Amino acid sequence: MEEATDLYKTLKKPSEEILFKEKKSKFFGYAFPINSEDDVKPIIEALKKKHASANHVCYAWQLGFKTVSYRVQDDGEPNNSAGMPIYGQIQSFEVTNVLVAVVRIFGGTKLGVGGLISAYKTGAQMALASAKIIEKTIQVYFLVSFEYPDMDKVMRIIKQESIEIISQEMALDCKIKISTRESHSEKIQTIFEAVYGVSISKTDA
Repeated sequence: MEEATDLYKTLKKPSEEILFKEKKSKFFGYAFPINSEDDVKPIIEALKKKHASANHVCYAWQLGFKTVSYRVQDDGEPNNSAGMPIYGQIQSFEVTNVLVAVVRIFGGTKLGVGGLISAYKTGAQMALASAKIIEKTIQVYFLVSFEYPDMDKVMRIIKQESIEIISQEMALDCKIKISTRESHSEKIQTIFEAVYGVSISKTDA
């Protein structure tokens, strides 16, 4: 069971638009995979442009795996009546690296805080339920440095351990950026550290 600790769930692609109606108000739900907080603003701006008559574009997002960051946005709805119910569904579906937005077009009848919480929760739930949820592994990235004569030794390890090559610079001094799932990372680092003339260090994605 140890290997399962480096698995997480996210979305394969953006969900289809879903529509939920409550007392003539329309709630459009969307779910998107994201890789950073920078992805959020353009998506929300696109939704506001698409729904120019919308009164509120509320959303929640979560990023990260073992240490997560998240944010909720009520966009003018009563405090905690929209963003938190949406975020509650992200937690319920156990997904991360995801943005869920619910766009409201007011239908003339006030729903009250309880009604809003229920409606935004339902919109988020329907969006996530319609999305394709996939399982991924947490990846760790290394930079392997060595001189050209040691190329065969390095490539043999990469092949034997089924390591993914991200990029490579081949000259007198060679550098290969590799990726491996987190549960295998200590083993991979130990193997390379034992090879004379080869150095390995963790790096960013």
